Amino acid sequence: MTRTPATSSQPTTYELLQRHGVSRRSFLEFCASAAAVMGLDYSEVERVVQALETKPRIPVLWLHGLECTCCSESFLRSSHPIAQDLILNMISLDYDETLQAAAGDQAEQIRRDMIANHPGEYVVAVEGNVPTKDGGVYCTIAGETFQHILEETAEHARFVIAWGSCATNGCVQAAKPNPTGAVPIHKIIKNKPIVKVPGCPPIAEVMTGVLTHVLTFDRLPELDRIGRPKAFYGQRLHDKCYRRSFFDAGQFVEHWDDEGAKKGWCLYKMGCRGPTTYNSCSTVMWNGGVSWPIGSGHGCIGCSEENFWDNGPFYSRTADVPVPGINSTPEKIGMVAAAAAAAGAAAHLGTLMIKRARGSKAAEGDGSAASAGDEGGQA
Repeated sequence: MTRTPATSSQPTTYELLQRHGVSRRSFLEFCASAAAVMGLDYSEVERVVQALETKPRIPVLWLHGLECTCCSESFLRSSHPIAQDLILNMISLDYDETLQAAAGDQAEQIRRDMIANHPGEYVVAVEGNVPTKDGGVYCTIAGETFQHILEETAEHARFVIAWGSCATNGCVQAAKPNPTGAVPIHKIIKNKPIVKVPGCPPIAEVMTGVLTHVLTFDRLPELDRIGRPKAFYGQRLHDKCYRRSFFDAGQFVEHWDDEGAKKGWCLYKMGCRGPTTYNSCSTVMWNGGVSWPIGSGHGCIGCSEENFWDNGPFYSRTADVPVPGINSTPEKIGMVAAAAAAAGAAAHLGTLMIKRARGSKAAEGDGSAASAGDEGGQA
């Protein structure tokens, strides 16, 4: 993916931060934390610093389809102390219906001018999905359907970022019976690279991490098979969950506010989707690393996975955890584990008995040989 060089008149991220009174120390702290969030080695921090110091900001056209604006709210609440300056100055947010001062024809002209004057330079960030039923009438902006606006804007973009579960997997709008015919972005845009950043909403640091990676390396981050950045969606919540030891021990919350809940036992039986959900919640967490849903006593609903809204009800249906040979529930997992332990013990006992029997026969053989030798000596 090539990038068209920007004009020197465009300020860099660091230049804008300096104008807002951000200290050099705070800037370097952000670069270090951004590198850590992206899973980079400490030696890569210098590259992040250099990129934010020397490269112009990423021009972004942020579109809104069917959504609740929670992704924008999350994006604006990155945990770093200078997040407000960093987020709003890391990118050149040229169009955003939620945050822009312009309105009406003036706002739409800004979008069209960016498309005409900067083809191949800008990025399209999409929050929300696309209603397709009845000609897309269920989401119109300035008299045009959202589908038309999306297709027109994405045509000359560098790439597209699908923010949140609405844009990446449809979320609640696309849940059955889906009265507006809502579809995720990749069902509409076929000719552009799409980075999917699911979550309802996504974690703020994950969103800024994706943009920082693009600014630093001039390329998209490595994606998984469905288009999510591996750095943030490469592990299951279950693998890093502090309640995992209780799962392995078979200690589960059975009812809300029971003794298990008070002791912080595993929420798997209460519908937690942690074993089948890939996200960074258990490591990056929320609100500046204060907590996350499972840490606050609520099971994961799997919002970063496909069709998660239809995989309910959230509080009674347990996620499927693959165990060899069966489709598991916690009870079956315990039974299989117990059976495996018993089989292992039986096998160990059997092996021990065989060894002892062989040792006994060998001893008998040695005794017979010794007796024969004695008899021969006497003879």
